[in-house]
Amino acid sequence: MTIKNQSDLFVHTLKDILYAEHQIAIALPKIIGKTGDGKLRGLFEDHLDETNRHVSRLKRAFAVLNENAEGVKCPAIDGIIDEAVELMSEIEDPDTRDAGLIAAMQAVEHYEITRYGTLCVWAKQLGHIEVKNLLEETLSEEKDADDKLTQIAENSINTKAFV
Repeated sequence: MTIKNQSDLFVHTLKDILYAEHQIAIALPKIIGKTGDGKLRGLFEDHLDETNRHVSRLKRAFAVLNENAEGVKCPAIDGIIDEAVELMSEIEDPDTRDAGLIAAMQAVEHYEITRYGTLCVWAKQLGHIEVKNLLEETLSEEKDADDKLTQIAENSINTKAFV
């Protein structure tokens, strides 16, 4: 896709985050399988359900824009996910692995927060209010997920891992 203007950049970035959400949905079951703490596992399972809703919302946004809902490869999210998968295989202690998984998933969340925040601003500027509202709903969920990960890290996992 050649990007000629702001509208093209907006659609390209939507395709980027759609790809990212698909990759996250593929990676999360692996992460869930390596998570030792039950509460943390539950957070990751909840986020997998949310990720699937994010994909559905993005598809609705593409429909509103009369664009094909197809992702474009995103090396940034691939690198973040590859690092998380590598980390899982390198850490034997389950508490330390859980702390590492939280850090890895927060890197994912921060990437998503950045993308969705930018997309919300651009959608508003381009007059795509319905799309902006869909994106803001997802942005709010991504921020909540990040907050929950911080809370469990600070209140439980880090204490166990760094004893």
